[in-house]
Amino acid sequence: MTTDADRLPGTAAAVPVPGRRGRRNDPGRRDRIIDACLDVIVEQGVAGASHRKIAAAAGVPLGSMTYHFTGMDELLREAFRRFALGVSARFERRMLDARDAEEAKAAVVALITADLLSSRRDLVLTSELYTLAARKPEFRDLTNRWMARSRAALERHFDPVTARLLDALIEGLTLHRGLDTEPHDTAAVVEAVDRITRCGN
Repeated sequence: MTTDADRLPGTAAAVPVPGRRGRRNDPGRRDRIIDACLDVIVEQGVAGASHRKIAAAAGVPLGSMTYHFTGMDELLREAFRRFALGVSARFERRMLDARDAEEAKAAVVALITADLLSSRRDLVLTSELYTLAARKPEFRDLTNRWMARSRAALERHFDPVTARLLDALIEGLTLHRGLDTEPHDTAAVVEAVDRITRCGN
């Protein structure tokens, strides 16, 4: 192949063909595929996700799927990892902002009643990830790391046993609130958090 350095002085350089974009000119393509994967899962579930549907949602050629990912399992892992990290970041910010035990308890209540699974998207993606991990043990490292990050954030204010109990409470109550057709009483959440933390003292 002739390069610009090889050309004789005065000769014209090759003119790029309009409309052709190589992968190097689309650095965000992989990220768009991961985001599109989450969008497709929200609408059709893991079972309904396919390379073709995700490529269409991302607006990329079908061949991009196999270029960036070895298969659907790798894409699912990357997509759910991104989702879990986003939820964990919100969790950690709440706990980092708490300055003492009382504020930490209030932060736990806020996580349950306002922050986590507050949208249909979060509820569906969480449920799909749990189902996938239940069916395929190789995905459980994602849920285990997610839980470990939650407990580490809680352990900034509570002992390890209390942190584990609070983590289970947060997970259970957020799922209940997300799936229940009746409104939940925030006072009951406050009481539950108070009882668990009282036992830890």
